[in-house]
Amino acid sequence: MAQPLVKKDDDRDDEAEYSPFLGIEKGAVLQEARVFNDPQLDPRRCSQVITKLLYLLNQGETFTKIEATEVFFAVTKLFQSRDIGLRRMVYLMIKELSPSADEVIIVTSSLMKDMTSKTDMYRANAIRVLCRITDGTLLTQIERYLKQAIVDKNPVVASAALVSGIHLLETTPEIVKRWSNEVQEAVQSRAALVQFHALALLHQIRQNDRLAVSKLVTSLTRGTVRSPLAQCLLIRYTTQVIREAATTQTGDRPFYDFLESCLRHKAEMVIFEAARAITELNGVTNRELTPAITVLQLFLSSSKPVLRFAAVRTLNKVAMTHPMAVTNCNIDMESLISDQNRSIATLAITTLLKTGNESSVDRLMKQITNFMSDIADEFKIVVVEAIRSLCLKFPLKYRSLMNFLSNILREEGGFEYKKAIVDSIVILIRDIPDAKENGLLHLCEFIEDCEFTYLSTQILHFLGTEGPKTSDPSKYIRYIYNRVHLENATVRAAAVSTLAKFGAMVDALKPRVFVLLRRCLYDGDDEVRDRATLYLNTVGSDGEVIETDKVVKDFLFGSLDIPLANIETSLKNYEPAEQPFDINSVPKEVKTQPLAEKKAPGKKPAGLGAPPSGPPSTVDAYEKLLSSIPEFSDFGKLFKSSAPVELTEAETEYAVNVVTVIVDASEAEEFAEVASKPLRSLPYDSPGQIFGAFEKPEGVPAVGKFSNMLRFIVKEVDPTTGDVEDDGVEDEYQLEDLEVVAADYVMKVGVSNFRNAWESIGPDFERVDEYGLGPRESLAEAVSAVISLLGMQPCEGTEVVANNSRSHTCLLSGVFIGNVKVLVRLQFGIDGPKEVAMKLAVRSEDDNVSDMIHEIVASG
Repeated sequence: MAQPLVKKDDDRDDEAEYSPFLGIEKGAVLQEARVFNDPQLDPRRCSQVITKLLYLLNQGETFTKIEATEVFFAVTKLFQSRDIGLRRMVYLMIKELSPSADEVIIVTSSLMKDMTSKTDMYRANAIRVLCRITDGTLLTQIERYLKQAIVDKNPVVASAALVSGIHLLETTPEIVKRWSNEVQEAVQSRAALVQFHALALLHQIRQNDRLAVSKLVTSLTRGTVRSPLAQCLLIRYTTQVIREAATTQTGDRPFYDFLESCLRHKAEMVIFEAARAITELNGVTNRELTPAITVLQLFLSSSKPVLRFAAVRTLNKVAMTHPMAVTNCNIDMESLISDQNRSIATLAITTLLKTGNESSVDRLMKQITNFMSDIADEFKIVVVEAIRSLCLKFPLKYRSLMNFLSNILREEGGFEYKKAIVDSIVILIRDIPDAKENGLLHLCEFIEDCEFTYLSTQILHFLGTEGPKTSDPSKYIRYIYNRVHLENATVRAAAVSTLAKFGAMVDALKPRVFVLLRRCLYDGDDEVRDRATLYLNTVGSDGEVIETDKVVKDFLFGSLDIPLANIETSLKNYEPAEQPFDINSVPKEVKTQPLAEKKAPGKKPAGLGAPPSGPPSTVDAYEKLLSSIPEFSDFGKLFKSSAPVELTEAETEYAVNVVTVIVDASEAEEFAEVASKPLRSLPYDSPGQIFGAFEKPEGVPAVGKFSNMLRFIVKEVDPTTGDVEDDGVEDEYQLEDLEVVAADYVMKVGVSNFRNAWESIGPDFERVDEYGLGPRESLAEAVSAVISLLGMQPCEGTEVVANNSRSHTCLLSGVFIGNVKVLVRLQFGIDGPKEVAMKLAVRSEDDNVSDMIHEIVASG
């Protein structure tokens, strides 16, 4: 009886029951593998057993050395069968088992025989397997056959040889590079896959030679590529050449005409690849974008879901940088909101949110409300983030957008989805003052039904920071105190801390808070009782804050200006002793990635309780290293360690990362050399470190440029005995300059609440001035440039500039050398065509530091 058809998208209670391999065990399959030894082979039965073995291997099952050897030897006996299907399974099995060098010899002769067989399928698969399991010695013996296979008339054989060459290029590049002529010939093949694989291999052979890649692209863009797959590959290589040429050439963009001509190709994949490539060009202009956007707009109404998805996803990315260019597609995208494919509908919604105007917000919200219940949490998060950006773009619409976020917050959803909504509300409260009270009430209503302890505690913490500053703080007390009765111990403890903050910051609430805290003394949890006792001793019986040590009050009720990750690390390293843990010993520097590591992609605005990012700081490691050198041991505590500066290119013969032997400070007149530590010897291919110390005038943020010359004597070493020759050859190597800039004197130190910190410093040493930053590519580029110039820590996600914004406020904090706290408020605006103006306000504990920050900007 035929099984009923099951729709692909139907829900299945247990996906495993549809697997033909359900319940198979390694031991049983190994027993079945004995059929490989039968005198009368059953090809169908043998193929089924190999399929099970391959399934186990791909599921991560490990075979012992003995088991793998036994299976391998048994499989090799199957070469005697003439069944084509079984032979294909044998090839797969040998390739997956990856036999050792001793075992390879057993199958080499069989594979080489198949490689020269008249059966094309044997030849193609034998080439793939041989190249996978062979070493350089055997590869030299079969190289002639591989070259012939590359230009073989059968496209299956040619593709097999080319794909094998791509894999071999990683292990034996010197052999594969000798095949360039044959690969060049294969690029002209009429077979689509052969041309595709040949082009991929030829590019990999030349990829380290920029000029050779440019010549390859130049020759192929004249119309010799017929395969759509190869054409897509050529488009990618072309964009690579364009990207590299942009740094060395000016004027017209090379090869743009080729990309534009591909928009008229008959293959849809080529058209899309070209459109996507044009939209991703650096500094692409509206004129260059127009033909690509037109093509993508046509794809939006395609009957093929894959084309609609590709088009709307690309337009979604373009909307981040060129929203006005996508506006013409809005009508087509609105029709996609009801698309059966929820991925397409989600991208259409988020793109419309990025490109819509203020008048379309309410209409979009109505469409999204009906749409949200039909999509998964991962898509809902994307929509929430787009709504947050829209609210920052049109702050006057905060009420309707905040209400929408509040409504979906009360619906069902997972932790990440709810956290995304809460983070968005928090960011809107911080960035839009009018939204504060409305947003806080929405958060209070949410924690009454919140099932996530983490979110409840973080909301209570945020409420304790922002709630006392509202016009009517008393209305939040009921929500907070309810948490003390109705939640678990962790949330109850957080509620006690929040109550205490209201009592400490709002005079009228002190007596009421005192009474509520007294009730918490009878709680069943130690943490709750201890917190209540601590705060009662600080608030006092009459509701007045007792004269307590300032450090204690700042710790309990003030803003914590130390990164939590730093506190965690210091507490883990703390060893119990007579001296108590000193919070002042915790480094305040924000932990950043070393230069040698890959930079992470651009971060989104940090929301409520966002986890710390980046690896541990290297400051401690540098401090230990310097303190271990006698010449530097008495210099004192390390204030800041700047990112390493490469003084040579990565591919040069000598690689130096910091200071070398001869340092010319003629362009850094304020610095005086006080100590140096040369390197006595540096063996070949081993790194070494050379140190030099310079002193600057006290109280002056001196800047300057240091010229560096690596000077050394080259001596030969006998590789067998290790003896070093007495005579050597003197040599020197010019290194890059090392520049000390004003930002090196500022340490990145964040503050949890910028407004509190700003008000606590006061206006005594505030300095305000306006500056013209000249023409800039975008407001985001201007903000990034000033942040880099000052070397300070952006606060509350203000380093992110909303799309298409014409004004922006950025908040920075840091500590100037001498342990002087400094805060900066930057207000940017676009005045005229790309002319950026900036208002800089600085508050510091020292008027000289405030002046110095302005001098950095004025001279930068």
